[in-house]
Amino acid sequence: MEKDKNKEPQPGKQSVEKPLKSIKRRDVLKSLATVPVLGVLAYNWWRKKRRENFLNNQISKELGLSYEAPPAPVYAKNGKPVRLGLIGFGIRGPQIARGAGFMHPEEVDKLKQSAKENPNDTRYKNFLEQENLNLVVNGICDVFDVYAERAIQTGANINRVGTDGKPGKKPKRYRTYKELLAADDIDAVIIAAPDHWHGPMTIEAAKHGKHVYCEKPMTWTVPETYEVVKAVKENNIIFQLGHQGRQTESYVKAKEAIEKNILGKITLIEVTTNRNSPNGAWVYPIHPKAGPKTIDWKQFIGQAPWHDFSLERFFRWRCWWDYSTGLSGDLLTHEYDAMNQILGLGIPDSATSSGGIYYYKDGRTVPDVLHTVFEFSKKGLSLVYSATLASNKDRGKIIMGHDASMEIGRILTIKADRESTRYKGKIKDGLIDPDLPLYSYIPGRKNVDAVTSATEQYFADRGLLYTYRGGKRVDTTHLHVSEWINSIRTGKQPSCNIDQGFEEAMTAHMGTIAYKEKRRVFWDRDNQKIV
Repeated sequence: MEKDKNKEPQPGKQSVEKPLKSIKRRDVLKSLATVPVLGVLAYNWWRKKRRENFLNNQISKELGLSYEAPPAPVYAKNGKPVRLGLIGFGIRGPQIARGAGFMHPEEVDKLKQSAKENPNDTRYKNFLEQENLNLVVNGICDVFDVYAERAIQTGANINRVGTDGKPGKKPKRYRTYKELLAADDIDAVIIAAPDHWHGPMTIEAAKHGKHVYCEKPMTWTVPETYEVVKAVKENNIIFQLGHQGRQTESYVKAKEAIEKNILGKITLIEVTTNRNSPNGAWVYPIHPKAGPKTIDWKQFIGQAPWHDFSLERFFRWRCWWDYSTGLSGDLLTHEYDAMNQILGLGIPDSATSSGGIYYYKDGRTVPDVLHTVFEFSKKGLSLVYSATLASNKDRGKIIMGHDASMEIGRILTIKADRESTRYKGKIKDGLIDPDLPLYSYIPGRKNVDAVTSATEQYFADRGLLYTYRGGKRVDTTHLHVSEWINSIRTGKQPSCNIDQGFEEAMTAHMGTIAYKEKRRVFWDRDNQKIV
């Protein structure tokens, strides 16, 4: 008797992969119905294997997405050293200097000791392996004597050694940023001063032909934003805004997914930044050696409204509009720039904001809770930003499309929507489960990540502290500085150039104006201004 070709194979008699295309769900259910317990287990196992086979062998081809890591960048190394000036060396300044290859000897000692105590802490090893960018620090400027001296010692540590090592030549300290920018032995500057100094320092640097790496946000006010753009372009300098998230591996993969239209029509984006600590709320420690004799208060104030000497205002300047751009310029800009990088959003058509000072009753003027909605009418989507400085509830970044949604942080996850048009058939056949990832990407998944504080964990989870290239853990700031230096040497524009900076600045200012004036503000595209 001829064998029935349509008869279902018995479990265990044949490999799973071969019948996946021909066996249907109802046939399996019929064949397993007579074995209640084992049947359910076998069916679940078969269903899981069938789905895994589809995801591993077919979905990457169908979607055009790979699990390959972005390649390590190759930058120009030849030529003379780029001569740096460092302006501002409080909190962010030392971090950018580390990205450039310079760390204070005492910090090197701490990392070495931590590596001895914790084998998973690879930060010292990563720093030593960080590419030498062929830089030299020739000048520093900070209005606080203690920070200035620390910057000098950091810039002299050309060999990346601890306190028992031999330093190099000490950079010169300049009392004012204008004196530093006028120096003949400075090619480029890193600006990490308070927000109200970003614009004036960038403009002055451009006039002297100095290339600029400026910490975000780009500007403190709307009028100076136009002046910064004009100065940078007229003097043909290389400008990089300090959004190191541009280098985050998961963001690169997210952009790839968007370009392949995996999410379908996108209508809503939610981005958040929650914190719940004094440090996270900008209540930074006050240095014991700080005082009128060690701080140039008049220079710190600059063009800001005059206020008598205040240690709280000097160290916690982010809490006052007099020097700060608040949540909009500080945290919102990181989230917006990530979405602008991935989606190419540009400046929104309108913005509305709400919030207030609900928790930190410490005399601050900037809100500790903020909600801002940006409408991109021509793109048919909204971006909602929400933040509190009094809760650590993890929320993250989510891009919502008709066919799938994407959650982005250090890890990238894409899940199909239950009502998706594109994936409807595969959801019905059990090949795609909306409750499980359609695609996920975990940078450096074989590596154990070591962080030492809640603040460090906060930035690590958002991909702002480190990422991976060529299988190695790399400081995102190092990659961002590297890109800037390479652009100086080649003349190519970096990823967060002056045009991207203009979009960031105007978007943040729209959110701030909407909050302060309690109204909906608009972007006049024809006249390139906020109304």
